[in-house]
Amino acid sequence: MSKLFVDEIVHQSSQGSGTITIGASGETTNIVGTLQNDGAAISVASLSTASGSAPSYSARAWVKFDGSGTVSIGGSGNVSSITDNGTGDYTANFTTAMPDVNYSAIGSAQSRSIGYDSGYATGSMRVQARRTDNFDLADSPAVNLAIFR
Repeated sequence: MSKLFVDEIVHQSSQGSGTITIGASGETTNIVGTLQNDGAAISVASLSTASGSAPSYSARAWVKFDGSGTVSIGGSGNVSSITDNGTGDYTANFTTAMPDVNYSAIGSAQSRSIGYDSGYATGSMRVQARRTDNFDLADSPAVNLAIFR
């Protein structure tokens, strides 16, 4: 293994900004020491916007989609697609599976309530949108789902 000993790595652009890549794409690179951005240390804690001493947990998956007509994803993280199982019945398919089914799902839908009818699986989460007046299944133009583990 080769080693490179330097005191500083600076991007070549005249503004001093840009991207410096360490390691090959898809490769895990271990950093020993502290990464800094303009002198401030970069850490998981510094990336969080939470305050206080309680731990902060990021969503393992999230999605915002239009569930009316042809289902379309407006934005997502770790959700590869949405399966339309019928009126008001959807499955969010994870890009990378959860380690188990012991995750928490939080959802909302425009003018609808969201239910989880035994829809927990490691590779997906099934949700249902229901009318708030009679609880019949109904499509929604705005469905939001977040998964925490």
